[in-house]
Amino acid sequence: MTPPPPAPTPAPPSPAPGRKRRRTSGKTRTSGKTRTSGKTRTSGKARTWTVPQLEEWGLTPTQQRLVVVFGSLAGVLVAAVAITLAISAIGNDFVPERATASVIGTEPRPDVYRGWPSSKVFAPIAESKADPKPLTAKDLFAKTLKEGRVTLRLAGAPRLETDCVAAVWGQGLADLLTQGGCTQVARGLYTSADGRYIAQYTMFNLRDTASADTLANTLTTLHRGGWVRPLQTSRAAFPAGGHTEASGHAMGHYAGLVWIGKTDGTEPGARDDFVSLSLTVRATEKAIFRRIVAASPAPAPTK
Repeated sequence: MTPPPPAPTPAPPSPAPGRKRRRTSGKTRTSGKTRTSGKTRTSGKARTWTVPQLEEWGLTPTQQRLVVVFGSLAGVLVAAVAITLAISAIGNDFVPERATASVIGTEPRPDVYRGWPSSKVFAPIAESKADPKPLTAKDLFAKTLKEGRVTLRLAGAPRLETDCVAAVWGQGLADLLTQGGCTQVARGLYTSADGRYIAQYTMFNLRDTASADTLANTLTTLHRGGWVRPLQTSRAAFPAGGHTEASGHAMGHYAGLVWIGKTDGTEPGARDDFVSLSLTVRATEKAIFRRIVAASPAPAPTK
């Protein structure tokens, strides 16, 4: 019996408009992913992946891939750690370009600083020519300062100098004082009655309010590379490497720097009231308020 003829092969569907018809190779593929030929067809770009050096060590292609992948991941991790350390170093130990590492390592400076510009209250003494009388240590530094529960006592003789640059370290700060026309710098060192705290107040006599504002504000970053030198007496001294905090206050043509800390150098805890400590040593500024009154125009007599 003669077998029926095979069914005619249906014609391939026409390609959709706007799309190119894909070329087909001469070999017929079976359904699924298995090719009809027994050999796997490879193009020039699909050759077996090997690394000559690893192949010489007797590693299979799969083993070579694992070595390269893990090696690449290790390289990425090392690079990430290096970048992180570099960024941390920049953020934590940044100092202005003009300050050298050797200076930063030996000179004391506050760990925290905040600056405040002058207010309208000090308008009568906005310029030094309106307040020409020189400062005196006696006017500024009382033997005892008391505010609330905090009592501070002068730890030694205060120092008043006309060479402002000699009282600070850091070229950037020295330049600011020179440009601001600084004529006097006064420093007084205090300790608390219980011996737990230390505070130094420094007052600069500058040309005008603009100079005082610039000093107080610029120290927000500049204090990392320049600061006032601490007074040292037989009774008290800032502990080397200890935690300290500071603030700057422009008052007309004056700029006052508050610098406080614990005598043991540790950071303040929940029971350490640095706010009250700062306010207490700022009683030194009463001398500046008296100058506002002296510089203000006298009221017109009443008829």
